[in-house]
Amino acid sequence: MAEAGVVAVAGTVTVYRIAVAGVAPADRAPDGWAYGLGLAMALALLARRRWPAATLATVGALFLTYHMSRYPGGAPAAPLWVAMYSVAVAPRRRSGLAVAAVFLLLDLHGRMMVEDVGPLDATLDSSTVVFGAALLLGEAVRSRRIRLTLSAAERDRAAEQRVIEERIRIARELHDVTAHTLAVVGVQAGVAAEVLEDDPDQARAALDVVRQASREAMVELRAAVGALRDGRREPAPGDHRPAGLDGTLGDLRDPAGEPSPAPPAPALDRLPELTAATGAVLLHDGEPRPMPRAVEATAYRIVQEAVANAVRHADAHRIEVRLGYRPDGLTLTIQDDGRGAGGPPGNGLRGMAERATGLGGWLRAGPAEGGGFQVRGWLPG
Repeated sequence: MAEAGVVAVAGTVTVYRIAVAGVAPADRAPDGWAYGLGLAMALALLARRRWPAATLATVGALFLTYHMSRYPGGAPAAPLWVAMYSVAVAPRRRSGLAVAAVFLLLDLHGRMMVEDVGPLDATLDSSTVVFGAALLLGEAVRSRRIRLTLSAAERDRAAEQRVIEERIRIARELHDVTAHTLAVVGVQAGVAAEVLEDDPDQARAALDVVRQASREAMVELRAAVGALRDGRREPAPGDHRPAGLDGTLGDLRDPAGEPSPAPPAPALDRLPELTAATGAVLLHDGEPRPMPRAVEATAYRIVQEAVANAVRHADAHRIEVRLGYRPDGLTLTIQDDGRGAGGPPGNGLRGMAERATGLGGWLRAGPAEGGGFQVRGWLPG
């Protein structure tokens, strides 16, 4: 439809210009053949998008034929302007620009012969400038289209990268939550089994810890799954509301059917609870002080994963967590006396390193001196 409109406008303008063109004494008055050439030039524009170079060659040949027939000069130029523009704006235009260059040279040579002037004479400027303007307009439109395409591609890449980063973040959360919960359940279930007959109260307390850990894990897992499915992010550290578009997760309930309260946000003040539940020892170097929320949340997740690894894989008797409050940030050391690493780094170690480097810090993990395994890191703050 758009192409038909271009042809109609170009044909109308061409017919009008031929009709009103002044006829010099040496010119041939326009007749049916002249109007036929002009309309043929306009009709050739129907192929300008698919074959811009061939279209320009056809229109140019008809234009030169019109002038060789001694009809009034310049009258049917409108289709030629459109063809020039189409060549310049085309994605693949090498052959089209070559055709345009040949046409401009032939047109310039023909008018030099007719006017009997040199190539730099001012009488040749008007036609050449208009043809050049059509080419420049096409170039400008093409450049803008390229910029818009590149910008759209960049936005798509950025959006895809955000999706990938969000999925990695959710994968880390799922891994950390499940690993920690299994570690707590394993330790406390073992305690309950050992003291069930001798100290039922202690066994009951251990099972209460298991139940609480399960409830918290359920809420956090549902939050992570909801974010993965519906695009809902978890709340920022310090926001105790469950994640969701409106700050809710819907009707979250524990296995007993009771509503599950949202667990506190990961923070350093939760480490005593974590270490107590897993049997680890928490130590401090320096004067404890509040840290940025992102640092506290990251530190908590790193300690959570490192302790869970030690409980599940190291067969350790002692797990030591040491926090060092330094002027430039927070140092973390998690060391156990277990059997050390038994293979290549897994998702947990990769996740810890990604968390640390994401804040501009660092993390290293490997065998400790004297046996066992050690995780060391630093977070700015």
